[in-house]
Amino acid sequence: MAVKLQTIKDIRNYLKKELSELYPESESSAIANLVIADVFDLKSLSAGLLMNDDPLEEEKAEKITGYCRELKTGKPVQYVLGVTYFLDCIIKVRPGVLIPRPETEELADLIIRENKGFQGRIIDIGTGSGCIAIALAKHIPAAKVTGTDISDKANETAKQNAVLNGVDVTFLTADILKSTKREIPPAGIIVSNPPYVRESEKVLMHRNVLDFEPYEALFVADEDPLRFYKAILDAAPELSEKPGKIYFEINEALAKNISDLLESYGYSDILIVKDINGKDRIAKAVKHE
Repeated sequence: MAVKLQTIKDIRNYLKKELSELYPESESSAIANLVIADVFDLKSLSAGLLMNDDPLEEEKAEKITGYCRELKTGKPVQYVLGVTYFLDCIIKVRPGVLIPRPETEELADLIIRENKGFQGRIIDIGTGSGCIAIALAKHIPAAKVTGTDISDKANETAKQNAVLNGVDVTFLTADILKSTKREIPPAGIIVSNPPYVRESEKVLMHRNVLDFEPYEALFVADEDPLRFYKAILDAAPELSEKPGKIYFEINEALAKNISDLLESYGYSDILIVKDINGKDRIAKAVKHE
């Protein structure tokens, strides 16, 4: 039997009910907002539309029910819609490319706030969708920004996102774990959100992450959970200009390990920054010599 959706309120109630077995109410409400924003192109319309009871066109109702069918499989809403939003940037995402997290927005926002007017190069290692690199290029316009990733699919998406947001970012295919680092130009700021979720922590992850998002962009072996940070710091003498700043997104359970690691590589001014949820999420440091 066809679902009769007549108003914005109907959409909200319908999506929250249909997704109630998959998500808590707060998350299903957030998903409903994203679907409504997409269907009504709220980037260009008044946000007040979200509250009204105007009649809903049949074409939009059909689009919403189609989205809902996909969402009920557990597919993340960002993959269903094909886009997400990141610090005033529109970011295309697709299966095989990691969905940007709010914590990563906090990382990019911190870099922007601390480096306004920066005119050197910034390298984003493990760029994925390009969200960090693109946001930095947009908000620190004098900087030269380069993003690197091992995945050609990710770099293809990142290049599309740079064009979509009207910024100039260079994207390179490079594996920081191998000897391709010489392809990467030196920079005054290095940033990375590498894989940092330990395999033993998979049991804490929602199935829509495990079933749909790229495993290699999320997880790292318990035996060597800092391997990507070590590889970046090993490469830093070639990649980092002096003084050189470094910013990492980190696993909150490994903050002390990251701090000790940075110190062992000769970094100073080491600071662990908590995210909006009070978890140790960002490590930053400076190399003066």
